[in-house]
Amino acid sequence: MKAQVTVKEPARAVKKYQAQSNAAEDRERLILEHLPQVKLIARRIHERLPESVNLDDLISTGTIGLIAAIDRFDPSHNVKLKTYAEYKIRGAILDSLRGLDWAPRQQRKRSKQIEAAIAVAEQRLHRAPTEEEIASQLRITLEEYHEWLVDIRGVNIGSLEAVSPDGDGRSLLKYISDDEENWPSRLLEKSELQRLLADAIEKMPPTEKIIVSLYYHEELTLREISKIVDLHESRVSQLKSQAILRLRSYLEKRWPVERGA
Repeated sequence: MKAQVTVKEPARAVKKYQAQSNAAEDRERLILEHLPQVKLIARRIHERLPESVNLDDLISTGTIGLIAAIDRFDPSHNVKLKTYAEYKIRGAILDSLRGLDWAPRQQRKRSKQIEAAIAVAEQRLHRAPTEEEIASQLRITLEEYHEWLVDIRGVNIGSLEAVSPDGDGRSLLKYISDDEENWPSRLLEKSELQRLLADAIEKMPPTEKIIVSLYYHEELTLREISKIVDLHESRVSQLKSQAILRLRSYLEKRWPVERGA
């Protein structure tokens, strides 16, 4: 009996070691396979942040999110690893940014001023105001207004990233599987919010509508969008910032929520 135990135990240890080794190799392979996904998400978030935010830091944080996704992934939930990983990667990056006060007070002030000007002009004109009309409401020149749009780039990070008109594209709603999210009241809220966003986007000027659709639904980069709409990338960035503020202004009156920014 003792001889048999002596023989079997090393064999079991070898099999256990081999299984652990294979699991570690699979884990390493999955990490390397999905690293391009981390870099793509990090770059897309970074392009709407101030230059002071380091891209490599975002990639490092996103990689931590990727590893967490791989370690916790359960294929029995019928969700693709790529989909689950995107949720964890983006979540890790956004969480790290929320802990930073990287937007100067002046940027936040200007963002709120533009949003307020859009709301006042829209109420007065009973339609979506043009850039010239927004600048006039702010009592600045159109050139100065364009500079403001460049200056506030990135201030709105995450404010509309969690929702999109159809619940698809860059929306995080489709990845949330918490039980509370399936309550009828929560589903009704999501449906109503998505309807409001769709209405707001429909009222936008055509170019801004296209940019929002391509960016949030088709998930194109600003550079890719600039080639489609035949505008300089910096101009596309300005119009995207303006479109986000239009949406915030529209929702503020119809979906009031507490906002710390």
